Amino acid sequence: MRHSVIQLVPRQGGPSAPAPEVSAVDPFSGRAVYTVTEVARLLSLSRGSAYASVRDGTIPAIKLGNRWVIPKRRFHTWLDGLAEDGER
Repeated sequence: MRHSVIQLVPRQGGPSAPAPEVSAVDPFSGRAVYTVTEVARLLSLSRGSAYASVRDGTIPAIKLGNRWVIPKRRFHTWLDGLAEDGER
């Protein structure tokens, strides 16, 4: 039986140093699309509100079979457009 050894490396600055930050920009990196549930979390919406916004076209999405997916680039472009509209 083989055993794996994982070496733990202490944080820089000792135990009182802050934990490394998790990217708030894209916590779902590595994929081209978000699920409706992920978008709901990102926007602090209920799942039902997110699905309603996807169905009525407010949030840009594509229906693949019986499943909705939100392309990341289109979502972030849409979101950036909302921020610009709000600044005017």
